[in-house]
Amino acid sequence: MKKNRQYDSLDRQRRAGVLLHPTSLPGPGINGDIGHQAYRFIEFLKSSGFKVWQMLPLGPTHDDNSPYQCLSAHAGNPLLISLEWLEDKQWLDRTKIKLAETDKQYRLQCLKLAAANFYSADDTESMQQLSAFKAEHKDWLDDFALFMALKIKFSNQPWYQWPVAERHRDTAALNEARTALKALIQEFEFQQFIFFRQWHEIRDYGKQHDVELFGDMPIFVARDSADVWACRQNFLMDADGNMSLVAGVPPDAFSDSGQRWGNPLFDWEYMQSDGFSWWKHRFKTQLELFDLVRLDHFRGLESCWQIPASEDTAINGRWVKSPGRELLTELFAHFHRLPLIAEDLGVITDEVIALKKSFQLAGMKVLQFAFDGNTSNPHLPHRHDPGDVVYTGTHDNDTSLGWIRNATNYHRDYFKQYLDIAEQSEQDDLWALIRHALLSVSFLSVLPMQDLLMLDSSQRMNTPGTVGDNWSWRFNWDQLKPETVERISKLIVCYQR
Repeated sequence: MKKNRQYDSLDRQRRAGVLLHPTSLPGPGINGDIGHQAYRFIEFLKSSGFKVWQMLPLGPTHDDNSPYQCLSAHAGNPLLISLEWLEDKQWLDRTKIKLAETDKQYRLQCLKLAAANFYSADDTESMQQLSAFKAEHKDWLDDFALFMALKIKFSNQPWYQWPVAERHRDTAALNEARTALKALIQEFEFQQFIFFRQWHEIRDYGKQHDVELFGDMPIFVARDSADVWACRQNFLMDADGNMSLVAGVPPDAFSDSGQRWGNPLFDWEYMQSDGFSWWKHRFKTQLELFDLVRLDHFRGLESCWQIPASEDTAINGRWVKSPGRELLTELFAHFHRLPLIAEDLGVITDEVIALKKSFQLAGMKVLQFAFDGNTSNPHLPHRHDPGDVVYTGTHDNDTSLGWIRNATNYHRDYFKQYLDIAEQSEQDDLWALIRHALLSVSFLSVLPMQDLLMLDSSQRMNTPGTVGDNWSWRFNWDQLKPETVERISKLIVCYQR
């Protein structure tokens, strides 16, 4: 297909990357952060030959810790803020923090003290920087900070259970709240100011080491989020947040009953009449944070799976068309560069493929999906396209070692034949899978960190359709063997990544 330079904004130089969410970085506490260990990880990527660090969405999560159901489509997760960085700035003295029941409470106490010290310090330069940050991000920060302050006032209830005045965004009630909750609002503004400042330092460090940051943007947003509360005209719901239809996906390889996500569906008619301004603001934030952006559930731009809100599963839904072509046309016209990668997994139709090709978007191939015995399977390496991004597995998959151990996952004889594997160890099978991901013609090959560490099913990041022990996996440097680093580095050189 002849290239249309209007949409060709993705650098397709051959390279390799690692998938690791910052919460999975080593260190004390319940989750990793964007402090010293993030810099060490960038150094590891550089020294090993990797050029891309892919991660999950960075937003503030609800209690289930899912980065795909965030309190904001713009804000950063304050639990990722480096406390050591705050100590270096002399805004935090942890000896003054009492022990808390949970690490989350401890971190939030530290952030509260740091904010108090920041605002009480006579630091004109830092206050000017904060003012500039607030002005630059005013289109989302004002609503987010007020939303979070109101959530504390109303005992963390979702906004659609707040009193009517605040729920309906009554002007007088919100003005009163801004005055009464000023200190809390300032704390949330400070957190975002610090998160973005720390993140920009991480991104600059990545650039110094020739490492790109690869982000992930869920197509939908959480019902209980600042985005929906402040901009509900963009969603199919009434003034009280009630929905007759919700989002999800039909039964697929991940779930026999589909996935009922429960997210609000978009009011595409309104969005289109408004020039898709909500989407433009959203992508502006993502491009500030990342060099590459994966659009999760890309097929939703062609059609969304609408499920009656009364249904407990996603089985009884229907596909409803979306104006994805109009949206992408508007976005590419608006942004000088839009380095998008489409998550085109699941139920993919000819219409979805045509939409992706029209805008020359990179798609995804996953080797764990390849070996069902069908020689026409698009995930097989010989059927890849140079414009694809290839993975051994994703954050929603089992680790590749766990996948290999479960012979019901794939056609084992074909797997062995295709990869030319003799009856050897499971680790040999995994290395063969990694090697084929790297030798693929796909311009970008991404390996989950668990696969580099040769970890089993107990170390997976997420099991779709379940709640509980998801999103909590972390690694430590002792798991990374020198011989692994040497071997992967040689493969990266061999396959010119």
